[in-house]
Amino acid sequence: MVNATRKTAKKVKGFSDEEREAMQERARELMSDKGNGEAAVLKKIAEMKGLDHILGEKLHDLIKKNAPTLVPKTWYGMPAYANKDGKVVCFFQNASRFKTRYLTLGFSDAAKLDEGNIWPVTFALTKLTPNEETKIAALVKQAVG
Repeated sequence: MVNATRKTAKKVKGFSDEEREAMQERARELMSDKGNGEAAVLKKIAEMKGLDHILGEKLHDLIKKNAPTLVPKTWYGMPAYANKDGKVVCFFQNASRFKTRYLTLGFSDAAKLDEGNIWPVTFALTKLTPNEETKIAALVKQAVG
């Protein structure tokens, strides 16, 4: 039994450098009086490179246009949008941040996307055509209820 535990323990890895950085950013966000808001979100988007940057700018505009009541802020160092209670409703994570092949658009439990017993809350995004813009606009509008 002891050997089995040792083998399991060896397979378990800690947080990645990117995950640790996200947690540190979140701690800084919580301790900071300013740092959140539109300027912080725009700064994060400006730091994105290539396709992430293009998609980030478009998502920011789409979310603000279709959910004007949401307040931009950073959340774990990612652009996020919170309701009047300060709860994050949606956010996006650029692909390069966690070395993935696509940017993701995510919705928290504060989003009103409930549909029966199962529904998607994270979406992979590799391109933003008018078709995707329409889908995202509808999701964001539904999320804020």
